[in-house]
Amino acid sequence: MSNIVQYVIVRSDLKSVLGWPLGAVIAQCCHASTAVMHLHRDDEATKAYVDDLDNMHKVVLGAKDEEALRKLSQKLTENDIKHKMWIEQPENIPTCIAVKPYAKDDVHKFVKNLKLLKE
Repeated sequence: MSNIVQYVIVRSDLKSVLGWPLGAVIAQCCHASTAVMHLHRDDEATKAYVDDLDNMHKVVLGAKDEEALRKLSQKLTENDIKHKMWIEQPENIPTCIAVKPYAKDDVHKFVKNLKLLKE
């Protein structure tokens, strides 16, 4: 199970440019992660990931802005990487992507250019 990871990618401009409070940004990550876990609850990697709750591994990365987030979603879709792009309502603002749990080697190549999210 140790090589299974969930990547969460959030727009870094939500806080730095748009002035969202840190808690609101974190909530976006939680929404996306919960949604993708629910959507793929019958997936074998997802089951293995949640079967070992105390050892779940998440990596939270930053995307520059909405355009970068949309481009990443398109690349993931083209490569059949299951994910959920969270769109905050009622504002209709794409804020975050959560990738379902995968073996790290299956997904890392798509996100290796992103950096860990910083405050």
